[in-house]
Formats: sequence, C-alpha cells, structure tokens
Amino acid sequence: MASAKASNNNNKDDTVLSPAGNSLFAAASAPGSFMRNKSIFALCSLATLLISSCSPRDFLTRRLAADLIAGSPTFRAQQQLQVRLGVLSNQDYLSPVYTALQHRGWITGTVKRCPSPEFAPPCWDVALTPSGVDTFQGLIAPGDTEKQPFNIPAARRELVAVTGIAKQANSADVAFTWRWKPLNEVGAAVYASDIRYYSIARFRNYDDGWRVLESASHSAATLDEALKNAEPAP
Repeated sequence: MASAKASNNNNKDDTVLSPAGNSLFAAASAPGSFMRNKSIFALCSLATLLISSCSPRDFLTRRLAADLIAGSPTFRAQQQLQVRLGVLSNQDYLSPVYTALQHRGWITGTVKRCPSPEFAPPCWDVALTPSGVDTFQGLIAPGDTEKQPFNIPAARRELVAVTGIAKQANSADVAFTWRWKPLNEVGAAVYASDIRYYSIARFRNYDDGWRVLESASHSAATLDEALKNAEPAP
C-alpha cells in the first residue's frame, strides 16, 4: 500500500512538472503557433518598412497643396508697384493705379502737349505733391530716387483656401483662392485686401513627392501664369 501510494504521488508530481502536461507551455511550443508568431513578426516588419518609406509629400491633400503654394517663391514674391512721373498718356493717367494715387492726393497732373504723335491727346505732366513726397520717400530704395519709373514694394499674396484638387495619373490641378495683403499705405490704396482671387495651379508627382510647377514645362500651366491670369472669386 505504501509503495502504491508513493508511486501515485510520484506520478502526480510528474504530471504537474511535465512540460507536456502544461497546456500553456504546450500551446506556446506547438509548431503552428511558432509559424503564426513568425508571420506576425514578418508583417510587422513589412509595415514598418512601408511606413518609413512613405513621405508626407506622397499624398496630395489640401493641406499639403496649401503649404506648397504658400511656401513657393513665386507666390511669396512681393508685388512691386511701378510709378512713372513726367509726361504720361491720357490712358495711363486714367488707369486704376494713378486714379487711386490721385484720390489720395499723392500726385497731381497738368495738361501737357504730347511728345509723340503715337499718344492721343491730352497728355499729362505728373508730379508728386508734398504729401506724396512724404509718403513715397521712405518706400523708394536709396538708389532708385532718380530713376524713372521707380518701383516700391506694395503688397504680397495671402492664401485663403484650397478649394479643390483634380488628379490624373502623376499630375493634378489645384484650385485655390487668395488675396492681396498690402505692405504699406500705398499698397492699401492700390491693392484691395477684401477682394478674393481664384487661380488653378498645376502639380506633378515626382520620385520625392508632389511639387507645384513654378517654371515652364511643356504645356502645363505654371504658378506664375495662374496668378497672372487670376480672376475675382465668386
């Protein structure tokens, strides 16, 4: 009896301590489980490689398009206002720019005989008023004070919103609205900040991601052309 009891105890201990009797150990050591773990590891490694190889510029979203447009040198370039004094044609003197300067009291014009038959009379001799001298003298570059015409920085563009993206293969047309942001009081007189303009820029997908086309490329419209051909937004 004692021998049988001892034998039973020994068997019980063997069952508890035997790896084969431990269901958790057996499940972890099964060949099928090992293959599943290996497959999961391989998939995780592949996903990590795919994620690391992707660039934020691989997907043309409205946010990316807005960042590329707003950050492009063409879009960020300051708008220079060209002003000519002296004898002007009637057409130039009545243009929106000179009309705005007249309304602010910065220029004055007196009728003048046209210097060439190609100008239809009347012509105008345009000069800065004392108020105009005070306004412009701080805006003209030191080396340009004697130049005719002279340029002054007047405004820069501000992106309002990207309104749509039309993709086709590795190209896309991006529609957006923008407005002028005056840099000084002369710019505010000429470039109204409450008018929205509508443009369409061409994008292309390169090996390093999407780019906005700023220089001429075959028949694709460039950002510079899109801005020059902008129309008031509805």
